[in-house]
Amino acid sequence: MPPPSAEAQLAFLAKLQRLFSEGNFTATYKFALLIALADLAVEIGADDGAALPLSNQQIAERFVQLYWQHASPYTVGPTGVETGLLIRNFGSQAAVITAIADFRQSNNVHTLVQARALSQYSSLLIKVAATVSAQPLTYLQNFGGGTDQFLYERNGRGSILLKPGVVYCLRRFYPLVQHLSRTHWVEHIKSNKLNQIILGKSRNLEDFLLSTSRQSLLLIAEGLRKLDGDRCFYCNHRLNETDVDHFIPFSLYPRDLAHNFVLAHPKCNRSKSDTLAARPHLERWLERLVRCSDDLTELGFSVGVNADSATSKHVTAWGYSSALEAGGKAWLDSAKYEAITCEYLELFYPRPHPDTWR
Repeated sequence: MPPPSAEAQLAFLAKLQRLFSEGNFTATYKFALLIALADLAVEIGADDGAALPLSNQQIAERFVQLYWQHASPYTVGPTGVETGLLIRNFGSQAAVITAIADFRQSNNVHTLVQARALSQYSSLLIKVAATVSAQPLTYLQNFGGGTDQFLYERNGRGSILLKPGVVYCLRRFYPLVQHLSRTHWVEHIKSNKLNQIILGKSRNLEDFLLSTSRQSLLLIAEGLRKLDGDRCFYCNHRLNETDVDHFIPFSLYPRDLAHNFVLAHPKCNRSKSDTLAARPHLERWLERLVRCSDDLTELGFSVGVNADSATSKHVTAWGYSSALEAGGKAWLDSAKYEAITCEYLELFYPRPHPDTWR
């Protein structure tokens, strides 16, 4: 199926804007659902107009990932002083938060990676999937006094179908969907009077809700030094100071995956900033993805960060494909950039050798 027309893409954006401005957001579930749908579109979708079936359990898995940290007390200050458990809606505590908190306490686990290894984890997913089905999946597309199923329709029991053209639009406008959802999510938490005492004057709410902790990044840096050595991934000079860099920028894909982390000089990291890396860096990253996949998976498990080499590669291919379509450039070195061309994508999808055509 061909991608949606320019007019259809504009219509999608218009309805998305209406959803945020006219929808009733009494809890954070709808923001989480939009983030989950966009993530899944990027990670398993394609740049065509095809529909995509998703199970409620796939979506529930993303909800657990998004809310896992939220089931911990909010902490402030350099010493991590706990001030209380944040409220996610304007009534009682969100059922997903309660289910995760109970699971963590009864099984004595601290990281999501550890939780997935337990047989009881499937029961948690069933509970979360039931909540997701009954609440955000039922009500997300209600806005402006009516219902507009422009994103998905129910696909029998326990699943939905992202409608034709939606996956393409979620992939094309992914940064916008993420930014809107995350910004509204944070503002929703701040606007709840029950959270004002807990939050105090702290400004790190977004980091607490949606980012990897500084302590985890320190552990990741330590693990990457053992794996990759004491050199910057980009310039190959010896590291004195060290930054943990997202190879695919966090601003483009705000989800942490162990295979996406590399060590870099602070200067290289600042220079690269939110741009994609040029072909020499990409080639080296893809080679490392194959060579060190198991080690990076083990590192992710040890620090509680998701690790999936196939997903990381698919997301990276999406990032460069989107940049190619937008006429983007890639960072080579300080103040040096090069155009992203079709040859970049051939690193992910190599053409068959002519001999194979015979």
